[in-house]
Amino acid sequence: MPDLVSVTYNQTGKSKRTNEMGMREMQEKAYAARTAQYLLIKAPPASGKSRALMFIALDKLQYKGIKKVIVAVPEKSIGASFSSTELKKQGFFADWNPSPKYNLCTPGTERSKVSTFLEFLENDEQILICTHSTLRFAFDGLDEKKIDNTLVAIDEFHHVSADGDNRLGEVVKNIMAKSTAHVIAMTGSYFRGDNVPVLLPEDEAKFTKVTYNYYEQLNGYEYLKSLGIGYHFYTGRYFKKQPDRPMSALEEILDESKKTIIHIPSVNAAESSKEKYEEVNHIIDVLGDLEYQDEKTGVLYIRSKRANKILKVADLVNDNPKSRDKITSYLREIKSPEDIDIIIALGMAKEGFDWPFCEHALTIGYRGSLTEIIQIIGRATRDSSNKTHAQFTNLIASPEAERNEVNVAVNNMLKAITASLLMEQVLAPNFNFKPRKDDEDDEEENGNYDDNTIKIRGFKLATSQRAKDIIDTDLNDLKARILQDEQMLKAMPGNVEPEVINTVLIPKIIREVYPDLSEEDVEAVRQHVVVDSVIKNSTIETQGDKKFIRMAGSFVNIDDIHIDLIDQINPFQKAFEILSKSVTAQVLKLIDDHIQAIKIEMTEEEALLLWPKIKEWRLRTGEPPNLQSFDPKERRMAEAIIFLRELKKQRVLNEQ
Repeated sequence: MPDLVSVTYNQTGKSKRTNEMGMREMQEKAYAARTAQYLLIKAPPASGKSRALMFIALDKLQYKGIKKVIVAVPEKSIGASFSSTELKKQGFFADWNPSPKYNLCTPGTERSKVSTFLEFLENDEQILICTHSTLRFAFDGLDEKKIDNTLVAIDEFHHVSADGDNRLGEVVKNIMAKSTAHVIAMTGSYFRGDNVPVLLPEDEAKFTKVTYNYYEQLNGYEYLKSLGIGYHFYTGRYFKKQPDRPMSALEEILDESKKTIIHIPSVNAAESSKEKYEEVNHIIDVLGDLEYQDEKTGVLYIRSKRANKILKVADLVNDNPKSRDKITSYLREIKSPEDIDIIIALGMAKEGFDWPFCEHALTIGYRGSLTEIIQIIGRATRDSSNKTHAQFTNLIASPEAERNEVNVAVNNMLKAITASLLMEQVLAPNFNFKPRKDDEDDEEENGNYDDNTIKIRGFKLATSQRAKDIIDTDLNDLKARILQDEQMLKAMPGNVEPEVINTVLIPKIIREVYPDLSEEDVEAVRQHVVVDSVIKNSTIETQGDKKFIRMAGSFVNIDDIHIDLIDQINPFQKAFEILSKSVTAQVLKLIDDHIQAIKIEMTEEEALLLWPKIKEWRLRTGEPPNLQSFDPKERRMAEAIIFLRELKKQRVLNEQ
């Protein structure tokens, strides 16, 4: 299957250059917001969030009345990102020097770490590093006033949730409500896979947001030129020979010449054999023959079947503490591409894991969290002199009619495709959208018209600051929420009219995510989501002095675009067109059967929107839409007739 997403970048080097204080582009952007009490930094992996925190924290300690800094990370291995760092030699006014005693991302019991945490609050030490877990335990029974004038930094902030059962979320909420502490939240993606908001709207509104997008990061690299994102669907087991195929899916997709991280499936995934150690053995068998394991480092030396060369392989699935510590220590010290060839992992090597030489992130099994996908892709998108291309490949079990998990497999396939759609949006350059007045035809009279500004007739701008902030900083996270919505998944393969998706389903989700928005601002946010999605899935071409946009088969002068035209286009159709060319007719039928079995419910809003199309259908065919038709759109119109008939009957009864 070809890549669903393929993006080329300009290698400007901008995102890697440093200013006179040693700050890269993202860090400089974050530092400019350092006076904020609550700061949310959204930036991709490898953009330098850890060092950005150091710059801001040291400034707050020196000039803003902050007495202490607490940095909390999701797992111990990420604590190394915040170890001692020389900043003065690059031009900053101080170095980052936490005391080793107060780096709690080390072996030991939570009880002893909590004791050290509480001791830190009472002494003159300034910096403490701990895990999210230690932070949660330390706050059991702690008076929040104890952290007045303290900066609390939460790395990988998407682990927080507004759900009442999420203890980390409760800790953050209480810190904000009951102390004078400052909070810095850092994440590569603000979207949780369970659709639960990270913060309640009233708490989120308190944060100043700094957003540095993927395109800014990758376009500004020195070496990396392109990124591909692809999906490979297979039958049977990924490590076994496929029916009517000469090799396994893993063998087909694995290129031993590329530095690769292989993430095996979660034990709960349909793709898993439920025996994680056996799966590692199967992968080793696919690679070749194990010659020996280095006792000091834990590295596996495997003689490749294909190239008759030695491959250095790291096994991070083995969760024996001694074995794990050996290999992770080795990986932290690697200095060149030759030091390791392949890493096999399960839950590790995602967040905060730094292997800049990685060229291929190969993930087996559907990942339910778009944040997790972004994190995994981030393992391969570090800039390094050994690569010009980075690749993410997801191996996913194809639905098979004779297997019990057919519905699960279909859902996984659809969600994987939506994840690729979102990534295409995330990785593309941003556009500015503005209204075009009816008498505004001459481009030269438009003032700031440029390649990234598109003017649209009938387009609405946000009126409140809240809505403007959502459009400026949250658009991709909102798209992630939309793309993972159950109703949207059932609607997208083409069995629901685009207008229903754009004007009924999308605003419904926006209202759920942002209940504080007025209807006017809901419409403005909706238009931005739809327009941004459609334009980024389209192609803009120049012919003479005119620009045209090719979207969903239409070729339109860019000066003639109207919001009504865009609302007639399914913004998420592209991936399904690719999918239909990449899987068998039998698999497509299984997908369609599954969707028909769990149709979305009809709403009055959708039925009324379909009514003009029903009348047009009658005029054109002389017949009403048929409920038994093979055409899903015709069936949907027939369902709308039944729905409206029942609605009318109910209203007559209510009036009697």
